[in-house]
Formats: sequence, structure tokens, C-alpha cells
Amino acid sequence: MERVAFKMKLFKGCEAEYKRRHDQLWPELKALLSDHGISEYSIFLDEVTGDLFGIFKIADKLSLDELPHQPVMKKWWDYMKDMMATNDDNSPVSIPLTEVFYLP
Repeated sequence: MERVAFKMKLFKGCEAEYKRRHDQLWPELKALLSDHGISEYSIFLDEVTGDLFGIFKIADKLSLDELPHQPVMKKWWDYMKDMMATNDDNSPVSIPLTEVFYLP
């Protein structure tokens, strides 16, 4: 299993709605992520800057390349685009983070 970490940007004032939408994550999106080997997925918010920090485990990082082509993923991005910085395809602007320390 590999761990993947990244950061995104949440717009000010969207904190509660962002959490609400994730608390009600669609079953089909949960299934898609699980089917692609993603587990132990967490997102943390820096309330001062609006930065979101995500981390998850994945069996094969190559399966991440398939996610942007999945209809439910595109639908989720469209649903979330009003609250965060996004790319032209509505995917969140996601900046990979480099691991500098890990204590298992």
C-alpha cells in the first residue's frame, strides 16, 4: 500500500457546507474509490488558510489515472466546484505533497 497526500483550496465561508457534503458522501462514489483500491481516506482543514490536506492509502497508484474518466467522479467534481479552486474540467486544483517523515 502506498500513501498519497495532497492539498486543495476551500473558499472562505464554505467550511460547513463542505463538511456536510462529505458527511453525506454518495454511496456510488464510496464504491468507486474502494473499487480503485483507495482506503483510509481523510481530509483535514486548516481553518486559517482554507487549505485542505488529503491523505489516503492505495493499492496501485496507477489506478488513480482512471478516476477522472468515471462519470460519478465528474459528477462529484461538478457538485463541489462552487466551494473550491478547480481546473477547467471542474476537478479540484490538487497539489501533491512530498512525504518528509513517517512513523508507522
